[in-house]
Amino acid sequence: MHYSYKENKKLSNNKALVLKSSKQIIEIAKSVIDQEAQAIHKLSSLVDDQFSEVVNLLYNSSDRLVVTGIGKSAIIANKLVATLNSTGQPAMFMHAADAIHGDLGMIQKNDVILCVSKSGSTPEIKVLVPLIKNLGNKLIAMVSNKSSFLANNSDYVLHAFADKEACPNNLAPTTSTTVQLVLGDALAVALLKMRGFSSNDFAKYHPGGALGANMLQVEDIMHTGKKMPVVRENSSMKSVIFEMTKKSFGHVAVKNKENRLIGIITDGDLRRHIRKALLDLNVKEIMSSKPMLICKEELVINVLQKMNTNKITCLFVVNNLKEKKPIGIIHIHDCIRYVN
Repeated sequence: MHYSYKENKKLSNNKALVLKSSKQIIEIAKSVIDQEAQAIHKLSSLVDDQFSEVVNLLYNSSDRLVVTGIGKSAIIANKLVATLNSTGQPAMFMHAADAIHGDLGMIQKNDVILCVSKSGSTPEIKVLVPLIKNLGNKLIAMVSNKSSFLANNSDYVLHAFADKEACPNNLAPTTSTTVQLVLGDALAVALLKMRGFSSNDFAKYHPGGALGANMLQVEDIMHTGKKMPVVRENSSMKSVIFEMTKKSFGHVAVKNKENRLIGIITDGDLRRHIRKALLDLNVKEIMSSKPMLICKEELVINVLQKMNTNKITCLFVVNNLKEKKPIGIIHIHDCIRYVN
């Protein structure tokens, strides 16, 4: 039966305390947070060898993790899939209700199945579990009730215990879903650390949005090839000025015979030597022989910080800091454009 807004408000007034003060609302919020925080604290003591075995199982598997659930647990399962995929663990979501109506076909021979459920005894779960077992796939249960049908029929059990929901009626999934969420994050991070998953790896899976901007690497935006201002160590100052003007970076890299960067000349260097018959000077006389250099793998957001800290507008990119062969240049405006 559906009620209108006015009817719902009337029912609420008849059945429950009408909150009138800000203090009462704040107390309820704090109570919910405290209750869920206690459940998470208790969860830490429930992480056992089964958790370690699951992590090793997934780490050593070259196949997918299929995560399933019903109701609010399905929403948590979806979030876990998103986290796992973004941190290097191939995963996919399968709704428990849809699985028993055809979607079971998405499960491949060596896939590992993770079923998320509070009770572990819903009708859909009771139908789904035997079907998975018949397929021969490894089954992991993330469940609150360790005596449930799901727990008793799984190869591994991750104990996501929630004694009581934060909901005053102990009905709406609140504490239980928070516990599932945290245990799922623990699983993802454990796998991430075992794989040595770095920020550069993370960048590959997050090319868009704010995360993508923060994970952008220098090689993604640097200027290369003919756009890079470069002169030889025996070049004339006239050539230096021409190259600097043509490329518009206010910087020129100086290379030796082995194509190694041995210094840079900036427009500031030119101004400082303007009174010394500039065109008659040798390149090595005015270049900075120990410039700050970066590699292509560095994150743009970190390079921007370096530039701001050292009051630098441009940095040359080299293949590595030992050989120092110039492969690009990046301007502070490039960094600002992409990071912001």
